[in-house]
Amino acid sequence: MTSTLSQKSRLRGEFHTLTVADVTRLCEDAVAITFDVPDHLADAYAFRAGQSLTLRRMVDGRDERRSYSICAPEGAAPRIGVREVPDGLFSTWLVRQVRPGDAIEVGTPTGTFCPDPTTSGHHVLIAAGSGITPVLSIAATVLRDPASTVTLLYGNRRSDTVMFADELADLKDRYLDRLELVHVLSREPREAELFTGRLDPAKLEALRPVLGDFSGVDHWWLCGPFDMVTTARERLRDAGVSPERIHWELFFVDTPPAPVRHEDAPVAGLTSEVTVVLDGRSTTVTLPRDVSLLEGAQRVRPDLPFACKGGVCGTCRAKVTDGKADMRRNFALEDHEVAEGFVLTCQSLPVSDTLVVDYDT
Repeated sequence: MTSTLSQKSRLRGEFHTLTVADVTRLCEDAVAITFDVPDHLADAYAFRAGQSLTLRRMVDGRDERRSYSICAPEGAAPRIGVREVPDGLFSTWLVRQVRPGDAIEVGTPTGTFCPDPTTSGHHVLIAAGSGITPVLSIAATVLRDPASTVTLLYGNRRSDTVMFADELADLKDRYLDRLELVHVLSREPREAELFTGRLDPAKLEALRPVLGDFSGVDHWWLCGPFDMVTTARERLRDAGVSPERIHWELFFVDTPPAPVRHEDAPVAGLTSEVTVVLDGRSTTVTLPRDVSLLEGAQRVRPDLPFACKGGVCGTCRAKVTDGKADMRRNFALEDHEVAEGFVLTCQSLPVSDTLVVDYDT
């Protein structure tokens, strides 16, 4: 039987060196990369639809990491979709230089943006750009259930920027009666005006007839840039959709809100005694109050999990079990997780004199 600690270690993305099995060009600035997993690591890399892999490499002596969603259905070889970001340290390397046979450090699967493939239902998926990667995995997985249906709304600039265009078309052909696929292009006219434009509030409202009766949708899955995801969430909540049926993930934050500034009187003292618990081991360190828990504690615990450091991926999630921390930004945790005391340590500052942060909870 696998121990509790080893299970948690796997959830945190334990790294192994994997060989690139295939690199498929999706469009001019995007590729899909498939990894070969040796038999002895098969269980470690058995992923759920919607999860992600964190890749790691050393660049000029720095430990650089990026998180990429898995775009394959459950049970297939792990595969990620990568779109090049201008001057992107990681994405340019992956899109332009990586070839089959290359060795890359890859963390084990993480993430909770996952459906239950054993429960039938109607799923509506709304994605934009590279947000299609986890959505494709989710759609291909849930459609294996003959009692499940999917409506997929996918926004892009032009037809030549659509990632996985052929794969989506094949999926539509395979599940003709149970998959409704709608492409919306912002910079290329479509035959129907309804499918031309950005997935902004007006467009989402215009597409309501395509989405059908909201009460008949069991789960909503939203993935893309900040504006699209937050707009869709607000529209759904305004329409009476319960929060537990709305699942969302951000790929990047293009127009984030300003960091929260508390007006409370400052806590006396400039440092906090912070105890970090990870893999059953506790470490206490004195941290300044203007440095994130992750950044400060990494001096004594370099094994702390992280990926994006932008409050998006959720890899650095931990629970405050004693004391208080101020989480400045959050684009990964659900409301109930925050209420239970979980924080993103890359975005949290120590506030109280003493603080305990548990990664194992």
